[in-house]
Amino acid sequence: MTTTSFVLQTSWILPLYGLTGAVLTLPWATGVIRRTGPRPAAYFNLLMTLLAFIHGFVLFRATLGHLPTQLVYSWMQAAGLDISLVFKVSPISVGAMELTTGLSLVAQIYALGYMEKDWAMARFFALLGFFEAAISGIALSDSLFLTYALLEMLTLSTYLLVGFWYAQPLVVTAARDAFLTKRVGDVLLLMGVVAVSALSGSLTFSDLELWAETASLPPLVANGLGLALIAGPIGKCAQFPLHLWLDEAMEGPNPASILRNSVVVGAGAYVLIELQPILALSPVTDGALIVLGAATAIGASLVAIAQIDIKRALSHSTSALLGLVFIAVGLQQVDIALLLLFTHGIAKALLFMSIGSVILTTNTQDLTEMGGLWSKMPATTVAFVAGAAGSIALMPLGMFWTMRRWVSGFWNIPWWLVVILMLVNGLTALNLTRIFGLVFAGEPQPKTRRAPEVAWPMAVPLVSMIITTLLVPLMLQQWQRLLSWNPPVVQEPGSGLLGLIQSAAVPLLVVSGMIGVSVGGAIYLYGLGGRPVKLPWKAVQDLLSYDFYMDRVYEITVVFWVNRLSTLSFWIDRYIIDGIVNVFGLGAIFGGESLKYSISGQSQFYLLTITLGVALLIGLMVLQF
Repeated sequence: MTTTSFVLQTSWILPLYGLTGAVLTLPWATGVIRRTGPRPAAYFNLLMTLLAFIHGFVLFRATLGHLPTQLVYSWMQAAGLDISLVFKVSPISVGAMELTTGLSLVAQIYALGYMEKDWAMARFFALLGFFEAAISGIALSDSLFLTYALLEMLTLSTYLLVGFWYAQPLVVTAARDAFLTKRVGDVLLLMGVVAVSALSGSLTFSDLELWAETASLPPLVANGLGLALIAGPIGKCAQFPLHLWLDEAMEGPNPASILRNSVVVGAGAYVLIELQPILALSPVTDGALIVLGAATAIGASLVAIAQIDIKRALSHSTSALLGLVFIAVGLQQVDIALLLLFTHGIAKALLFMSIGSVILTTNTQDLTEMGGLWSKMPATTVAFVAGAAGSIALMPLGMFWTMRRWVSGFWNIPWWLVVILMLVNGLTALNLTRIFGLVFAGEPQPKTRRAPEVAWPMAVPLVSMIITTLLVPLMLQQWQRLLSWNPPVVQEPGSGLLGLIQSAAVPLLVVSGMIGVSVGGAIYLYGLGGRPVKLPWKAVQDLLSYDFYMDRVYEITVVFWVNRLSTLSFWIDRYIIDGIVNVFGLGAIFGGESLKYSISGQSQFYLLTITLGVALLIGLMVLQF
């Protein structure tokens, strides 16, 4: 067996590195070992993540220039049901796994400094290993069954990480809401998994793609199947209407927020991309993806600029970008969706690292209590600027080339897509400039007057991610060359207003970003209007800051009807079901009490009773015949 073959055949163990790290930390996480403190647990987990990254890098090099390899491990075969654990080893799947382990490695090094004084550091690293194992497995999985199981594992780890500081009531509520919101999508996804298994006879993504090419389903079945399958990714990617959980999940530790906003939401979108051949069977499903993606992209971008919590302001921008990914999948442009996930994941990880440094130093997440940090925390300031620049269509960084490929590579894109991209890009630029102005510019506030730069465990990941963000354009170029992606065929733009918009799409994107930065700079850097933290119109501020009052909409719709149905169910259970059972119970009691008076204790009386009973039965049998 050659080295390349050996590396390919052992690729299935990559998700087990993170799981092994989680298991090795358990003696410290459970308190069995106390003398050494929690740091050895962190080192074990870091070591396993490093091994996973190295193994993945070797595997990625081995997959280049080779066709995808499928590894099949039979798990259960019964009554015509074949459930196998299937892994797909290709440059894309291994690249996604490497992005996960790389960001996990950086986040764990960062967490050494951020969680240094936390008594439960070992438990936190154990959960990170569990987290990493689930996402890595999703990247390599070629089985819808295995992917669903790993998504459930991811939901559980999200619940535990969000509720890490469980002594705080708000944290417990946030963890509960995040878990229940995801469960809504997961239940519908499970229905879709069962349905597609019955229709296609397979749960392997490769087989499902071949089946979808020739499948002919009734419109109702195709639409129902597609809508059920996208429900899970809607929840995982924090898309409307299952988007509120990501905002509340910001109550958890920031190192977990780094992964949650970069690769966790990306894992949900990755599953959506894998399901795209089945979703294409239903035009309604593609339309739903586009509508939900557009609504989330624009709505979340607007909501972000009204937040005064720094983590929430960035988390809503995550939902907005994932909305663009949903639009790309709905338009069946999967390569664009992958590029968006890649460029956004790196830039957003850097942004959350920088604001994590600010939060740790100032002990606040409130933008009204910040200011003047650029001279006190230069490395953190540069990290935020680099992450912000990588998040918008700013030449020559990664998001610019991704957006450029999207709008200038396919002249058949609709005009409304260009408008949405301009709005989201401009609002994102405005939001990031606003955060920069409130946090780093202006005069120091009481909590920012003494704010030293972070220590090396946090500074080293910051600097490494700055370099990585700046190198994303080169990575994209190398990625395209290695995968032999053909450059898009540029067709002539249409005529009239549509043709004008299409031909000027790239300049319009750049201009939208410049407008966002200019407006934000004029207000929050140069003090035009007094650097307001809130919008000048209270009604608009409240509408956006409370996320269009979606939580209240839930209360008067879903929560209201669930409470009513629960009350009705309780009444039926107590007064009807229990009533019937109690009637039989009372009958048995009264019957027993009545019969006890007929008991004499004389054996001849019992014998006579038995004889009469047998005679009665014989008589009935004779009459029957």
